[in-house]
Amino acid sequence: MSQKNISNFIIKESISLTDKYQLMILECTEEAKAFQDIKPGQFVQIRVDNSHHTFLRRPISINDVDIENRTLTLLIRKAGDGTKAICSLSQGDTLNLIWPLGNGFSVDITPASRIILMGGGVGVAPLLYLGKILRMYGLKPEFLLGAQSSDDLLLLEKFKEIGTVHISTDDGSLGEKGLVTRHSVLSTHIDKIYCCGPLPMMKGVAALCKSNNIDCEVSLENVMACGVGACLCCVEPTVKGNRCVCTEGPVFNINELLW
Repeated sequence: MSQKNISNFIIKESISLTDKYQLMILECTEEAKAFQDIKPGQFVQIRVDNSHHTFLRRPISINDVDIENRTLTLLIRKAGDGTKAICSLSQGDTLNLIWPLGNGFSVDITPASRIILMGGGVGVAPLLYLGKILRMYGLKPEFLLGAQSSDDLLLLEKFKEIGTVHISTDDGSLGEKGLVTRHSVLSTHIDKIYCCGPLPMMKGVAALCKSNNIDCEVSLENVMACGVGACLCCVEPTVKGNRCVCTEGPVFNINELLW
């Protein structure tokens, strides 16, 4: 596991993607060797300084990493007082982060493998950096992204820069119509699936993978308070007993989970 850091970051850019989602590019104000150790699937805990109703840090997946320029990109869903307060900040403001946290996705696969990266909603966030890392290892990642409509698809052009993109929308406004777990690409040969999104979606993917003997890793989004395994708020039952998602996850192989 990577060494944890507590650092101040300056907001270089804050981009409103929709009324629900904000993209933030943060630059570390300190010399930090941790950038080169970040694994796709890890997250940060952000201190919320400008909200009278928020006392706990907020966990946010790392969307992208620029080692040379010491920047992190975060995709944030405005879900409550904490994330709304974070998203209200502007370029030049400071955020205090504990980072990088958790265990990320594994990349011990051969270049000939066919890999699908599945995401729904804000669950697409960790898949961007994962796709970049897989390409560095010589793989050709394919993305399968699901949303309610075409307006809800996030960072589509960024994903297209990395690999092939398959799309599923509930209303059929783009890609195939219906649930992402029923997309036709899932009926073809696949060696491994990485997945992050709503729990019903991930459980559906896990069932499909078990039925077809496909290796699969999922990134859980259990409620987290401390991010360091102290509060036991995010515990997930596994075949090895209860595990803290914030320290022993958020990424798990589906064979470890009691789904």
